[in-house]
Amino acid sequence: MPQPTFSMRILEVRTRSERMAYRTPIKFGGRTVTEAVLFHVEIDVEINGRQPATGFGSMPLGNVWAWPSSSIPVESTLQAMQQLAEQLAHQAAGICGSGHPLQLSHRLAQHFPAAVAKVTREMSLPEPIPQLAQLVSASPIDAALHDAYGRALGTNSYLLLGKEYVGQDLSEWLGEPFRGEYLDQYVHATPRARMPLYHLVGALDPLTAGDIAERLQDGLPETLGEWILADGLTHLKIKLNGDQLDWDVSRVVAIEQVAEQAQRQRHCGQWWYSLDFNERCANVAYILEFLAKLKEISPSAWDRVQYIEQPTHRNLRAYPENKMHAAAALKPVVIDESLVDLDSLLLCREMGYTGVALKACKGHSEALLMGAAAQKYGLFLCVQDLTCPGFSFLHSASLAARIPTVAAIEGNARQYCPAGNRGWNELYPSMFRLADGSVETGRLTEVGLGFSRSSTEEVSGHTGSPHCMKN
Repeated sequence: MPQPTFSMRILEVRTRSERMAYRTPIKFGGRTVTEAVLFHVEIDVEINGRQPATGFGSMPLGNVWAWPSSSIPVESTLQAMQQLAEQLAHQAAGICGSGHPLQLSHRLAQHFPAAVAKVTREMSLPEPIPQLAQLVSASPIDAALHDAYGRALGTNSYLLLGKEYVGQDLSEWLGEPFRGEYLDQYVHATPRARMPLYHLVGALDPLTAGDIAERLQDGLPETLGEWILADGLTHLKIKLNGDQLDWDVSRVVAIEQVAEQAQRQRHCGQWWYSLDFNERCANVAYILEFLAKLKEISPSAWDRVQYIEQPTHRNLRAYPENKMHAAAALKPVVIDESLVDLDSLLLCREMGYTGVALKACKGHSEALLMGAAAQKYGLFLCVQDLTCPGFSFLHSASLAARIPTVAAIEGNARQYCPAGNRGWNELYPSMFRLADGSVETGRLTEVGLGFSRSSTEEVSGHTGSPHCMKN
């Protein structure tokens, strides 16, 4: 087996969690979220006897999204994911040998079943932790590995994906069609200079002043029209119910009316929508009827729809009748919650889906690999958010800026969880303050994942007592 020239070894892992309240609640898929728990990871590494370096990773443990259980309370699914993240961090500290972050992450994934079984047993859970929640729990560890690798070599991690650094070609993870290929063929050497940002319009979000009972008066915009004018928005992601056809159509039409008025003030004639049903549509017939009614009532809104996201249940194999060919002939239809591995990507193609949504919260390695597979198979690509603040937003943005064909990024923590951006928005103001609806992704060229920090505590304003695990 080919070995990378620069092989990384884990020395020590430190973790801590941080809970923060949302500025306003966000509703999606029939569920409402009011706070976030961030899981932070620091990993000390060394490469070929060089000076040790430290990588950092951070991600919200989005249990409401990753594990919408009907039999386990929300606080318990969060606790289980936290315990799993701790277990996996402990396993990462004990990984034997060395390698590229792709290889180390692959080895860590082999410990998932035992760690899941341990947490399930200790908490007497009535159901196992689903695969998506496992990926989210491990994602800050994966991010820290890639960040550490770049820092140890004194360069940007996205420049360390070729043969010299990885050793193994992509067939190791993606199969025979990728024999002789490496990730550097599917990733930009430099990030795009600027990218538009998708602003979220949640089901509870006020569109006009008449929708607000009492203003927050915190200095931030509060209605959709105010956000458009303040940030020059050109991309809106609209959360829909998926089981209330008239409401869904009316919601998009109302948003179109508000956006049209605000954009007229900006003298902007072009903007876009993505529609997220969060798995609530019963079948493709619902989507077809929705699109037909929307086109009839508001042809301009229909024209602005860039893609449709995860309309039906995330378990593709359990619902083989939910084929998307007819809807995808009208607009790109992408999977999000369904995308957990290569098999799910290949299955989505068979079922008529035409695109996939990448998320940093599913793991940096996984996002890079699925991004390569999606490009190979000609799928529409987008990079999406998990209300990622601070480091996790910059991480997500760096992915989007490096992967060809991704048109825009998401970043809604500035709306719902701005407290998580404190410190970071001073270090990288052009990434957190929009100009003409876009952010300066070309700024993300530093060592590691593309951005730096003086210390975790200084940036987050938190002084926890992380525990340590040594190899």
